[in-house]
Amino acid sequence: MKAAVNTRYGSPDVLEIREVSKPEPKAGEVLVRVHATTVSRTDRGMLRADPFIVRFFFGLCRPKRTILGVDFAGEVEAVGAGVTSFNPGQRVFGISHWLFGAHAEYLCVPENAAIAAMPARARFDEAVVCEGAGYADMYLKEFNLKPGDKILIYGASGAIGTAAVQLAKSYGAEVTAVVATRHLDLVKSLGADHALDYSTEDFTQTGETFDCILDAVGKTSYFRCRRLLKSGGIFAGSDFGPWCQIPLLAIWSRITGSRRVVFPLSTPGRALVDFVKARMEAGEFRAVIDRKYPLEAIADAYRYVDTKQKTGIVVINVVPPDEGKQAW
Repeated sequence: MKAAVNTRYGSPDVLEIREVSKPEPKAGEVLVRVHATTVSRTDRGMLRADPFIVRFFFGLCRPKRTILGVDFAGEVEAVGAGVTSFNPGQRVFGISHWLFGAHAEYLCVPENAAIAAMPARARFDEAVVCEGAGYADMYLKEFNLKPGDKILIYGASGAIGTAAVQLAKSYGAEVTAVVATRHLDLVKSLGADHALDYSTEDFTQTGETFDCILDAVGKTSYFRCRRLLKSGGIFAGSDFGPWCQIPLLAIWSRITGSRRVVFPLSTPGRALVDFVKARMEAGEFRAVIDRKYPLEAIADAYRYVDTKQKTGIVVINVVPPDEGKQAW
């Protein structure tokens, strides 16, 4: 099978499209023929070993995971012994969190992992959304977001941000999205109640206060935003922040019992994928697709993600869309 392989850390130039062995499903595993995947911020960080700390978990000198890619959507090719939830030919989607491997024509996933039948009538490229949605919902649950709560989402145009806007609205929250000028109409179309343009105004001077603030792109800080938090309000960042400040502040908040800053960590499972599917089928969540690339041009997709200007998700069509068409 074809796969995008990186045997060393570095820029997108280290990626090679190679023929590698097709995986065989073990007992309890599902073999998926991948139709679509994404290049995400996680993939970019893993490719470059940025931050450096990833090397301590995924290979100090060379990467242990040589095929990246976490989001996937495709068809079940075969199942291992004992698998009862999935059948060959079934359309599935999910996330191969920390195992990676989706930047390839085939991927093996445990039956009890984050995999489910695809949403009714969704295209494959519309279903590779679980990483962004998973992070977004993890933060919203950590906030204990309730109807009527006011949330500010900074960087609401990325994969996590666009998911957070939609899911926060599904929870009944009042959403303020902070984005660049070109994304104002987008976040309004996703349901944001208010949209602020960070390029023309200082969002910290609005005079509003919020129950929770999510930095969905890791480009602001708690210290800049703290005046916007209500008493008892919570700040969360989707990145480590300068000098690793977000996890350090989260640890201090836990020690003091204030919960002022949180940095939740979790491994997504079947419940997440089922949740995303239900939200999509209810019309409360949709993919925001920036660009699409074939697998052979995946290095160009990484270069685009390197600009840190992507909107929503960057899709890799492992199977050409025309070939991947299927009647529902």
